[in-house]
Amino acid sequence: MNPEDLSSGGTAALVTEPQFAQLFRKHLQNERILDRRYRLQKLPDGTLALPVLGQSLTVQHLEQLKERVPPGRTCALTWIQNPIPSKAIQVRSPIQKLRDELQALLPRHGAAWSEELERDLPGSWQRHGDLLLLGQDCFKAAIWEKLGSDLWKVVAGALGAQRLAKQGCVQPDRFRTPTVTLLLGEDGWVEHVDNGIRYVFDVTRCMLSPGNITEKLRIASLQCTGEVVVDLYAGIGYFTLPYLVHAGAAFVHACEWNPHAVEALQKSLRLNSVQDRCHVHVGDNKKLQLWDVADRVNLGLIPTSEAAWPVACQVLRKDIGGILHIHQNVESFPAKVHGLPHHLVQDQPVEELIQQGTPEGQEDRLIQEGSNLLKDAAEGALTSSAQWKWQRWAESTGLRIRTLLQELDGKQWRTKILHIEQVKSYAPHVHHLVLDLDCRPLADQKQNT
Repeated sequence: MNPEDLSSGGTAALVTEPQFAQLFRKHLQNERILDRRYRLQKLPDGTLALPVLGQSLTVQHLEQLKERVPPGRTCALTWIQNPIPSKAIQVRSPIQKLRDELQALLPRHGAAWSEELERDLPGSWQRHGDLLLLGQDCFKAAIWEKLGSDLWKVVAGALGAQRLAKQGCVQPDRFRTPTVTLLLGEDGWVEHVDNGIRYVFDVTRCMLSPGNITEKLRIASLQCTGEVVVDLYAGIGYFTLPYLVHAGAAFVHACEWNPHAVEALQKSLRLNSVQDRCHVHVGDNKKLQLWDVADRVNLGLIPTSEAAWPVACQVLRKDIGGILHIHQNVESFPAKVHGLPHHLVQDQPVEELIQQGTPEGQEDRLIQEGSNLLKDAAEGALTSSAQWKWQRWAESTGLRIRTLLQELDGKQWRTKILHIEQVKSYAPHVHHLVLDLDCRPLADQKQNT
């Protein structure tokens, strides 16, 4: 067999007579060099070819097998150009296929499979059209670098992609730029479809958070017909586009300072034919030159959008007010709740608990201790103490927004909690929440109590 054949496709195979095939197969399995991707194959001369993992079959292995057959019997190595895939290989999962392909690739580079490499395979990935985005916690072993482009071609082929990229850490710059390396392909531009909306962006410069899908669907279900919306953190259009395409907003002012996100957003607006109903304000939203126009303001930034609360109050209509959608990461660390009957904590709002005789100073201590996140970890049910924490955050936020509006407008306002949405778990005992806060000026100019 010519060594150059090893890189030309096909597989190496051990040839013997049918009566010795089972003996050889067992030996190859024990040595972990049987190539399970392919079937045993009958050759024109009546012998059988057992596929093996390339250079894993050493001269020593071959000599050991020759000792097991009578003199004059066949025991030789050959190359099969078009091997027949095994039945198991035809129903493999993508990760199984990837594992098998890599186990066959490594011997060609003088390396062997190991448990360490098994653990280094990707557990999940994001698919954007023909581009696959791998997570950062895979292919970290030094051996992978030695395989060069051969590795990424195998990975892309096994996982059904044409292009391949790998995530790194988000850079600590003001744009939260992703560190994404393009491994295979000419560029990172992709199209992603969610709920009938087409998003285009460059994965090496912008991020699409799959964890926000529930909030995008919720926004899409809102009734915003005739409304003007200000999206203070538009990004590539996570929420801007649902407001325009599905919620029926008359117009959206989208604010974004990352030039790469702006480019992606403008392309997506045109792709979804809504560019005439959106104006993209490029730059720092705290310098936004816009006043008294919004029926609804979206503040979609975590861990907190607090820096833009004054701007949200600035753009909100002062004649009739409107609704703020305020995103925040809220901590709910486990803590024991002392002094309050369980049924009170579970069923009644904060103000009623205090009015019914919370021991003096107890409410402040409860806030400091945090709250117990899970009522039943197995079922994932939220405890009353977590709801207590979320409610206190929402009330505190409502009070601060009301104060900002009154200072800005010189008149009295009221705020009302419409809804608290749990988007996702951001970290242990930290949840990404959205507060829907209704903000209205008081007609009689008296503080609402």
